[in-house]
Amino acid sequence: MITVNVDLGERSYPIHIGADLIGRTELFAPHIAGASVMIVTNTTVEPLFGAQLRAALAPLGKEVSTVVLPDGESYKHWETLNRIFDGLLEARADRKTTLIALGGGVVGDMTGFAAACYMRGVPFIQVPTTLLSQVDSSVGGKTGINHPLGKNMIGAFYQPLAVIADIGTLRTLPERELAAGMAEVIKTAAIADAGFFDWIEANIDALNRCDEDALARAVKRCCEIKASVVAADEREGGLRAILNFGHTFGHAIEAGLGYGQWLHGEAVGCGMVMAADLSVRIGRLDEAARRRLVAVVAAARLPVRGPQLGDDRYIESMKVDKKAEAGQIKFVLLERIGGPFMTGVPENVLRETLAANV
Repeated sequence: MITVNVDLGERSYPIHIGADLIGRTELFAPHIAGASVMIVTNTTVEPLFGAQLRAALAPLGKEVSTVVLPDGESYKHWETLNRIFDGLLEARADRKTTLIALGGGVVGDMTGFAAACYMRGVPFIQVPTTLLSQVDSSVGGKTGINHPLGKNMIGAFYQPLAVIADIGTLRTLPERELAAGMAEVIKTAAIADAGFFDWIEANIDALNRCDEDALARAVKRCCEIKASVVAADEREGGLRAILNFGHTFGHAIEAGLGYGQWLHGEAVGCGMVMAADLSVRIGRLDEAARRRLVAVVAAARLPVRGPQLGDDRYIESMKVDKKAEAGQIKFVLLERIGGPFMTGVPENVLRETLAANV
C-alpha cells in the first residue's frame, strides 16, 4: 500500500492506494467516530463490493445502513441526491454519522455534496471504484450535481476524511470505463509532468490491459500531482483551474448530448484534443506536441472527434462554465506538454477549432 497525503492543515487527509484495501478494517477505523455509518453506492457497485465493505466495518460495532442509487451520469441530479437525504433522515443520522461513498465519480460527488449539506456538514470517506474517480474526482473536495444547463454547477467544496483507492476494483471495469479513467490520467500528465506523459506513452498497452503495477503507479502520480495543486489552491482561486484542461469542451459535449450519452472521461479526452488544436491555432503550442497528445488519447481508446452539436450549441454550453467571467469563455490550454495556461480566445478561432474537430 502507498499513501499520499493531501496537506490542507486541519482538513488534511490520506489517500491510500493499493490492491484489496476495501476489506481492511484498520483503514476505516481512525475516521469513524460516531455510532453510525451510511454507505452510498449504486446498483452496479453494490453487488460487487457492498458486502465486502460491510464486513470490514462490522468489527467496529457501528450501525451500518446502505443507500443504493441508480447508476449513471444521467442520475446526478436533485432527485437522486434526495434519496441520500431520505436515507439519512430515516436512519435518524446525527452529526457524527459518517457517509462512505462506494463507487465512481457520480457516487463520490453526490455523497460528498450530501455530506456537506446534511446538518450543515457530516464526515465522509471516499472509496472510489473506477480509475477516473481514483485519479481525479475523489481527491480535492469538489462535490456536486448537474443542472440541465451546466455540469457540476451546483455543489460545494467539502473534503473527505480519507480516500481509500483499491486498485483491485479496477479489475471489474468494462473497457469503456477504464478508457474514460485514462483521460484524466493523460490530462494530469499533460498539465503538470512531461516525464509522466512520456511514461504513459511508453506504457499505454499495459494500462489498457489493466496491469496492476502500471495502474498503481499512474494512480499514485496523479494523486501526488492533484494533492499538490489542491494544497496550493483548495477553492480554485487560480492554479487549480489547470485541472480543467479539456473540460470546457468536454462539459459542452456532455451537456449538448445529454448527460450519460458519453462518459465524462470520453468527453474530456475529446476535449483535450480540441484544446490542443486551439492552443496551436493561437500560436502557443507546436504541432508536434499536438500530434503526440492526439496519438496518446487515441491509443487510450478515447474519441478524438466531437459530436455534431452545431457551433452555437457548443459555444452556448461553454458560456455556462465555472471559469467563465462576464460571459467570456476561459480555456485551459497548453504551451508545451506539462505547461498549461488559461486564456480567452477570439470566437472566430474557436469556431475554426470546432470546424476541424467535429
